[in-house]
Amino acid sequence: MSLEKQQPSTIAAWGGEERPLAFGAAQVPIVQSAPFVYDDVDSWLDVALGRAEGHIYSRNTNPTVGVFEEKLRLLEGAEDATSFATGMAAISNTLFTFLRPGDRVVSITDSYGGTSKIFLDFLPPMGVEVELVETGNDEALEAAIAKGARIVYLETPTNPTLKIIDLPRAIAAAKAVGAISVIDNTFATPINQRPLDLGADLVLHSATKFLGGHDDAMGGVLAGRRELVRQVYHYREITGATLSAFGAYLLLRGMKTLDLRVRRQNETALAIARYLAAHPKVDQVFYPGLEDHPGHAVAAAQMTGFGGVLSFSLHGDFDATKRCLKAVKLAHRAASLGSVNTLIGIPATTSHVECSAAERAHLGIPETLIRYSCGIEAFDDLRDDLETALAAV
Repeated sequence: MSLEKQQPSTIAAWGGEERPLAFGAAQVPIVQSAPFVYDDVDSWLDVALGRAEGHIYSRNTNPTVGVFEEKLRLLEGAEDATSFATGMAAISNTLFTFLRPGDRVVSITDSYGGTSKIFLDFLPPMGVEVELVETGNDEALEAAIAKGARIVYLETPTNPTLKIIDLPRAIAAAKAVGAISVIDNTFATPINQRPLDLGADLVLHSATKFLGGHDDAMGGVLAGRRELVRQVYHYREITGATLSAFGAYLLLRGMKTLDLRVRRQNETALAIARYLAAHPKVDQVFYPGLEDHPGHAVAAAQMTGFGGVLSFSLHGDFDATKRCLKAVKLAHRAASLGSVNTLIGIPATTSHVECSAAERAHLGIPETLIRYSCGIEAFDDLRDDLETALAAV
């Protein structure tokens, strides 16, 4: 059975699991073994040299991890995929694989905080030039790319301000100068957006978030053109940021319901955004599904859903923001997103905890911004909970 042309819900359930599983299992077994045993040297060498399928050592490949990678490969429509211990490992390994002294990276100002730290603190001392362009300024982004780049790194929607990048436009600019386009698709998921279909070279995720969906496993994954993915895989197998078999098992279990969860979260987030936009105590709502969002038209053209995360700011100061968060009951105050439980937080403790207040200000991230990641709870209950919390402001 080939799943290449199946619907996302079918791929989420069956991807990587078409062949009979070990021991006749109905679910992917956890192969908790570091080395793999061979009866003779010839068959061992065949696997080691890539002449036959198999596994030698779980830092390199593992059967459970392989199923997770294949499921994501199919969901993103990629040629190949490889995984990592965390989302930041996926991001850092990808950047460090391709960048050398004298190279140039073009990105945007309000990408995820850990990514920003790599751009601001780690790459410049290595002799890599970094230009961060105001997010949403397509002309400035094209102009920066036209000056040349080894990598064009983009995130859309952005974390936590939910800005939108015109992917076909930016990717075309990257191709014109021979740059590798890398897209962080964590917020959108392959259910809502497939950057490779829009021409991107590579797409990556923090699998800890929507892919896993249950706040109990960490991981990262990269997919895209095979020759590029294999280079990153080789870097990862040597540097050792390997996804564990147990982590892959938990992520696989979560991905079974990815399509169901994301569609529910899309609906709830849009309804919550509309509710907040009409609330007298809310100053501004950031969600691309709102018709007055600056990136709404572009998002509608390149996405099939607007995602389960929104952010908003209140009329008032940081104390008002803290009172609102303290009064919320149906949300974990925690530094993650994409879970079946609603999660709420501020940039200083979530997306940009690695950055100083000055760095967040430089990146255009207000301290009073509240990020709200919708779970699968009933909309009415979440709305009533927010109404009570806003009454405390």
